[in-house]
Amino acid sequence: MADCLFCKIMRREIPAKIAYDDEKAFAFVDINPQAPVHMLIVPKRHVATLNDLKIEDRELLGHLFYVAAELARGAKIDQAGYRTVINTNAEAGQSVFHIHVHLLGGRAMRWPPG
Repeated sequence: MADCLFCKIMRREIPAKIAYDDEKAFAFVDINPQAPVHMLIVPKRHVATLNDLKIEDRELLGHLFYVAAELARGAKIDQAGYRTVINTNAEAGQSVFHIHVHLLGGRAMRWPPG
């Protein structure tokens, strides 16, 4: 989608600190971090929300979480613990309508989160 913020970041039209890039997924450091480690993992194919996924997207979603685990290992937060979050639609806090996994870590997390 031409005007999507995350699509523009993937096309390198908007600068970002890139953390991961392969044929299916792209990850970058959040510009408004909510934890010492806060990265966003997005599919390269534009999908607005979880509600828009199709059955054939199961592998893609699994890949996003695989990338999150790899990034957590790389950031050395895998043993202490980390949180992965996908917000769906405005009331859940989704502000960019391109699905993305938040990887948060480097501090103790609280529950409930919101």
